[in-house]
Amino acid sequence: MPPNAKSGKRLQRLFLTGLLTLLPIWLTWVVVKFVFVLLSDLSKPWVQPLSRQIALSNPGMLGWFDDPWVQTAIALLATLFVILAVGWLARRMVGQRLLRWLESVISRVPLASTIYGSARKLLDILQTQPDGTQRVVLIDFPHTEMKSIGFVTRVIREQGTGRELAAVYVPTTPNPTSGYLEIVPVEKMTPTDWTVDQAMSFIISGGAVSPDTIPFSPPSAQA
Repeated sequence: MPPNAKSGKRLQRLFLTGLLTLLPIWLTWVVVKFVFVLLSDLSKPWVQPLSRQIALSNPGMLGWFDDPWVQTAIALLATLFVILAVGWLARRMVGQRLLRWLESVISRVPLASTIYGSARKLLDILQTQPDGTQRVVLIDFPHTEMKSIGFVTRVIREQGTGRELAAVYVPTTPNPTSGYLEIVPVEKMTPTDWTVDQAMSFIISGGAVSPDTIPFSPPSAQA
């Protein structure tokens, strides 16, 4: 092989190695940055004026309060504190009463009630075990020779025949917050013994984090 070809192959291998090394780091940075910016932006509307006022009160000693990175850090800490406080309150009777009052207010707003109610039900469903079927299943998607991981959110019946059908949410990789909703006959699903956390790890990692074995054919096909 000519020297130029060898050098080209070596550069290609180095490029691929570097790319595969940096991709997980980049993806982690993008997700963490998105979450941190999102959290800090929630508190910035009141943190920025307050920080500026503190800086103006004593520019010599407290002028650093007006720096953007300081305001971002304070806003992030304030949002985290609020989240922890809400979690603490949600476990107390007072917090539960406040939550019920807030839900009653949201229920009077047409669009907000639909969004909140749907999100609340989805989170509650993913934390409980459904009756008669596993939560994490495999379904034929996008065609019969391929499987996708899905979460059973509800079991309904076909009109006329009474056949059991499952509403299955199929998340996408690496962002499980977007996906597809499929209606699948229960006998066509492949049940798994995975927990929701295990399935999420499998999806987010692109399949890199998974057990050594997984069922592929539904019970009806194995009989």
